[in-house]
Amino acid sequence: MTHLVVSITGHGFGHVAQTAPILNLLHERMPQLRITVRSTVPLAHLRARIQAPFAHLSSEGDIGMVMSSALDIRIEDSRAAYRDFHSDWDARVADEARLLRELGADMVLSNVGYLPLAGAQQCGIPNAALCSLNWFDIYRSYCCPSTKPLVLSEAEGSGRSVDEMIAAQIHACYANADAFLRATPGMAMSNLPNLITVPPIAAIGTNRRAEISQRLKLSSDEKLVLVSMGGISGRLPIERWPRIKGVRWLVQSDWQIEHPDAIVLESLQISFSDLLASSDALICKPGYGSFAEAACSGVPVLYVSRDWPEAPPLIEWLQQHCSCREVSRQALEQGMIAEALEIIWNAPNAGVPQPRPVAPTGALLVAKWLAGKLEDR
Repeated sequence: MTHLVVSITGHGFGHVAQTAPILNLLHERMPQLRITVRSTVPLAHLRARIQAPFAHLSSEGDIGMVMSSALDIRIEDSRAAYRDFHSDWDARVADEARLLRELGADMVLSNVGYLPLAGAQQCGIPNAALCSLNWFDIYRSYCCPSTKPLVLSEAEGSGRSVDEMIAAQIHACYANADAFLRATPGMAMSNLPNLITVPPIAAIGTNRRAEISQRLKLSSDEKLVLVSMGGISGRLPIERWPRIKGVRWLVQSDWQIEHPDAIVLESLQISFSDLLASSDALICKPGYGSFAEAACSGVPVLYVSRDWPEAPPLIEWLQQHCSCREVSRQALEQGMIAEALEIIWNAPNAGVPQPRPVAPTGALLVAKWLAGKLEDR
């Protein structure tokens, strides 16, 4: 059986949201394909999103960035983690290559850890990256913030800093892959020679609002707002939010929110995609999975400002394709968002042109591309 080894970073759930629709379509096209998913994302979340059968292995193919919350980055801790990860880089790559040979991998797909790509390249296994961001650009933005362009072709020991050497090693992993499949919207990545831009990727849920309203005994004029910060640890203090007449909040159980208008989303036993498609608005941080699924489902969005290099292209795209509005972090933490919600809900009545939902055709395109590579093997 042809074996696809898929690495998915645990740095937020958006990477699963990008990868799962592709694997589901790929399984339909190649039902005999053997899939192994390597990830630190909780297995229950992977199973909820990926309908294709797969074996699971825990994996640390990247650092991402060390976070203290969904919005706060610990830059110096991240720098230290990268230096440790790259301290014996050649040996780490050799170990990765050995594992891929032992797994009998015929191809490696990574979203978006670079170590699996490096291991595959060392032992001649076809490999591709898929994501709307890459850790080279993210790491360089925080840890190599020089105005001077990074010279990637210089040899080791040429006077570059440790951070610049690490950035160059990360870049080489991505640049030497068979392709970097960049999902729309995403970072420009103009420094990658193998870039293939693909349309948006999203799983569109089923609108089950009538069923939810009946179960929760919601009146016809009540609004249901889904609150999600995308899989990064941390919570919003919703228990301190003032009540907004006619608005109910869908929140995750591990936030342990005690608020008269809060509903634990897991209690509904409905998939996240269906909950989103059934909601009147989404509150989130700028993130690929949240933005893409909301825009494709036609759900208005309130998003909190965030210092993250991927955020500007995501926000620009969302503004073109979805009724949305930015709120400050302070306003969100205090729950002072009633006016912002009214603005996005009343936009059609105010004569504001409303964008049409986006068609998420990227998953099918990538699935066909991968199938072609696997069938060649």
